[in-house]
Amino acid sequence: MRKLLIVIDMQNDFIDAALGTPEAVAIVEAVKDKIRTYAPRDIIATMDTHGENYMQTQEGTYLPVPHCIKGSQGWQIRSDIQELLDGARIYEKPTFGSTALAEDLKKLSGQEEIELELVGLCTDICVVSNALLLKAMMPEVKISVDASCCAGVTPLKHQAALETMRSCQIQVLNG
Repeated sequence: MRKLLIVIDMQNDFIDAALGTPEAVAIVEAVKDKIRTYAPRDIIATMDTHGENYMQTQEGTYLPVPHCIKGSQGWQIRSDIQELLDGARIYEKPTFGSTALAEDLKKLSGQEEIELELVGLCTDICVVSNALLLKAMMPEVKISVDASCCAGVTPLKHQAALETMRSCQIQVLNG
């Protein structure tokens, strides 16, 4: 069984810039420790990626805070985390969940037995979206989320997302 780590959106804008929170800052060391437990070939990361027209998009209408604009400092994965991702595959995604990631992992699951663990930001938006997308595409693959390596927009929303994932048979670790 091959276990893969999926590091969701550990980007500057979500940690300590445009949409950062104290809770996001607080998980950085735990995420780094988690990454160190995986071989580089078994690590995948995602990057929330928007264009200059973000404010004209549906997401920009509902969340009118420009963030993760491709090429900006806020779009970059935090440097001390990026250093640990050398050799990892990185998916840029224009929305909450990455369909390309889900499709690639579904193909991989047809070739070998895999297990997935997710960490990152934000629990209640991109982490839950990717976890549910992956579970829908691969209902028999074991998927877990390490709550100690995730942070939500608020602590209450973090807990609500963890409950949603539990309800959908995604194992919640450390939470």
